[in-house]
Amino acid sequence: MTADPRSRAQRRRDTEHRLANDTDIWVASASADGAPYLVPLSFDWDGEALLLATPTDSRTGRNLAAARSTRLGLGPTRDVSMIEGEVEILELDALPQERGDRFAARTGFDPRTLTTPYRWFRVLPRRIQAWREENELDDRELMRDGRWLV
Repeated sequence: MTADPRSRAQRRRDTEHRLANDTDIWVASASADGAPYLVPLSFDWDGEALLLATPTDSRTGRNLAAARSTRLGLGPTRDVSMIEGEVEILELDALPQERGDRFAARTGFDPRTLTTPYRWFRVLPRRIQAWREENELDDRELMRDGRWLV
């Protein structure tokens, strides 16, 4: 049985709740020749951008650094938020200490303590869509060009 569609305002609240409380997100990237790649990564949301960390030389790290864009999937398939964003690359020591500490506390993972070279990847959302079922597809766009529509 399909539930009544949520308002766009409710979907924004639900998306912001997931951003503030979830720990992991699906990260899609592509190589220069277009080969797709999808991995789950931990993240932290500061109200403006998502912070991710992955090895510098991993396929995801190389793809994000080259393309400077990504698509993220947050939540289960029947309550998903899709986030398209611009990627800023930061060396580990370029991020303020308190921001790195917040990421580590939230995710239980601190790339600054590892011997494998990692980078931070800060994703600034440009477009966000959210829906549960077919009846929410028409009004799924919540953010466009980095601005909330609701």
